Amino acid sequence: MTTQHRDISAAGVTVSEMPPRARFSLRLREAGMAQASALLGLDLPRRIGQTSAAGNRRALMLGPDEWLIEGPDGDRPALPAGLPGALVDITDREIAFRIEGPRAEELLSIGIARDLRRLAPGRGCRTAFDSAQAVLVREAEDAFTLSVWRSFAPHVADLLAIGQRELACGL
Repeated sequence: MTTQHRDISAAGVTVSEMPPRARFSLRLREAGMAQASALLGLDLPRRIGQTSAAGNRRALMLGPDEWLIEGPDGDRPALPAGLPGALVDITDREIAFRIEGPRAEELLSIGIARDLRRLAPGRGCRTAFDSAQAVLVREAEDAFTLSVWRSFAPHVADLLAIGQRELACGL
């Protein structure tokens, strides 16, 4: 899917599809965290919602034993045999959108039923956008990354465009 860059300047927010990135779901027991961190080249965060980054990789802790690992397109880390965990390539499953501008939080609120003011920069969460499972990361005060399954991406892009038009019209 290629979404056109949507810039409705009166809306105070832009939406663009992000370039491809490698994405992996890491499920791991506590005993393997140090070894996996060394292999990935970054310290895995230890609190749900926290992110950590090193070089071109980033990790977001989604659950007690679950992380989303992102890296440059084509990145292919592997866990050594015997490590108590699983690393699954989910690169082709998701499309990510960048939503930024002074009204980014307001635009996202059309599809996310949580108080986004409580999501600090550098933190993320699993959530739903309208009816689509999503992962949301607040990159900065006025910038977010919203990742959704590829099959939901056209629906999410359309809802974001409708929301931009509504914001531009003062609705």
